[in-house]
Amino acid sequence: MEFVIAAGAYFFFVFFKAFQQRNVAFLHYRWIMPISYAMSLTDVAVISLVAYKASTEGLTWSLVWLGLAIGTGGGLGAIVSMKVHERYITK
Repeated sequence: MEFVIAAGAYFFFVFFKAFQQRNVAFLHYRWIMPISYAMSLTDVAVISLVAYKASTEGLTWSLVWLGLAIGTGGGLGAIVSMKVHERYITK
């Protein structure tokens, strides 16, 4: 279950990060602060989850699977963010 939570949290972190990059590039000032807060909260969640797993299980192969889940969530987050920003913000 922690793999799904980690992937979801990183999905949102990368989603917000990609969204923020597009906000900066296209000068959408009103979105910058709310997205910055969302980025920081999801970043703290991901770091906390990885730290908790490493402290309870040590440096095991399960961290590799966690890294793959986080990478998958991040990639999907970037793709979805680009589509959402293009469709709803950049017009």
